[in-house]
Amino acid sequence: MTRSEISTKIRAFVVSNFYVAVAGALSDEASLLDQGVIDSTGVLEVVGFLEQEFGVQVADDEMVPDNLDSISRISAYVERKSPKA
Repeated sequence: MTRSEISTKIRAFVVSNFYVAVAGALSDEASLLDQGVIDSTGVLEVVGFLEQEFGVQVADDEMVPDNLDSISRISAYVERKSPKA
């Protein structure tokens, strides 16, 4: 799966599960925390989605903004964690 495909799935999840008025209004680099899209509970929802949808295990010490604060960071994280084909 390409990073673009991963980003598309993550964006669809964020838009359908959190208050995002217009899907196109949220750039891939925008901070989901700073923009108020997700909070600490939302991070846990995103982690659950990543584990179920992409089969990656998110360790407690990996639940940091560097990995989970924007669609592009989440996509890169999933790409790094995904088993190689």
